[in-house]
Amino acid sequence: MGKLIKNHWARLIVLTAALYQIAAALSGFFWPKIFWDFLTTNLDPAVRPIPILQILNLLLGILAFAWEWPLPLLSFAETAMHRSIEARLVVYPLAALAALLLYQGTNPGIYYLVGLGVYFWGFSEGEVVCPDPWSLPRRRGARVAGDRFGGV
Repeated sequence: MGKLIKNHWARLIVLTAALYQIAAALSGFFWPKIFWDFLTTNLDPAVRPIPILQILNLLLGILAFAWEWPLPLLSFAETAMHRSIEARLVVYPLAALAALLLYQGTNPGIYYLVGLGVYFWGFSEGEVVCPDPWSLPRRRGARVAGDRFGGV
């Protein structure tokens, strides 16, 4: 059996969270509600009359989706930002916080936290994100297919 590549698994979790966060932000425009409004109403100005939290969630969801599914059109796939797990460990808690504040975004906030845990697990084991999306990292000194003598 193969070895679990945690950053691929975390990428799928964060892609799900990003799509769900975009949908939550869009529904938040029609039904604005703070999740924590049963404790306090001090955060209500963040969702109405100006939808600040909804716009923030929409932008963070689009950013996370573009980051995890890099399109060749944007040429974001081969940048150092795309290959950095550390940058993800900094940005995604902010996206989770924004999602957890919005009533419709509690599930994507939890998904972001699970994805962060998996990214941290992979980071602590020394995994790297490949420049080519959804590819496997190359081993050092690995032979090329068809090379019978080990590159000599």
